[in-house]
Amino acid sequence: MTNLVVENLRLKELLIVVDLNKPFYDEFVCFLNDIGYDSIFAFVNEQSKERLTLAIEQYFKSDFENLLHDGIGRPYNQSKSKWFFISWLLRDAPQQRLQPIVASVELPSLLERRTFVLLRLISHVAPLLQNEDYWEWPAFSEVMLQRLEGSRRALKGGLFEAIVRDQLKSLFKKHNLKIKVTDKEVRLNDETYDVELICGDKKILMPVKTRETMGGGHSLLFTRDIHKSIAVAHENHFNCIPIVIAESWGGNLDELACDHYIFIQQNPNQLDVVNPKLEEELENLVDVFSSIQ
Repeated sequence: MTNLVVENLRLKELLIVVDLNKPFYDEFVCFLNDIGYDSIFAFVNEQSKERLTLAIEQYFKSDFENLLHDGIGRPYNQSKSKWFFISWLLRDAPQQRLQPIVASVELPSLLERRTFVLLRLISHVAPLLQNEDYWEWPAFSEVMLQRLEGSRRALKGGLFEAIVRDQLKSLFKKHNLKIKVTDKEVRLNDETYDVELICGDKKILMPVKTRETMGGGHSLLFTRDIHKSIAVAHENHFNCIPIVIAESWGGNLDELACDHYIFIQQNPNQLDVVNPKLEEELENLVDVFSSIQ
């Protein structure tokens, strides 16, 4: 039985990124001061639509020295930094919710469309958050922490996909196997498979599933997702080898409708522990991979 990780490793990593983003917040406050606002609270409560429009446009056109960072600490470019920051500041989701709205606005430029949407957001949010403390760093850092967690979850999934691909390429080179590892995920009947192996007309599909937490309703969805990935692959006559990395997963491995799988009972945050175990598990499947040659 593996030793369960009690410490919230995810929180530790996210707080480091939050601290990385504090200079962008500070620079935004300085920008507002330079254009005549004493605080963010004063900015969002601006009564003149013309002045608020000008302030937003100036914000997007200004060159900031600092950049915002994503959930694993990588800097966004200047444009994304500006857009993500002010969207988070207004307690909204820049990609999932706002981007489709911006795209639907019938105005000539991206700047005009974003400004139009932000004006509407400010008019809605400002009256709801009339305590000045909501706009100060301690409160906003909590909002940022939540947004970064979503970003980090998606990026961590992509990180493991890249790790699996790299390890497979090294494995095939070591054993002189002429198997291609594709660089993009594959979609099949609304299911996505993170890694695809191809040799001639034969394929192996490999969904990579990671889970940090141990229980709750999402655990059932996680298990259902694994079973569905396998079922859809088999319905389309493809071999499926799922990779599951989870510290504590309640799924019954014997019920998986596949001949081979990889289950690493470890918190996916522990890359230094997971990587060598993954390498070992992939090595154990060399004969399976060889069968498609």
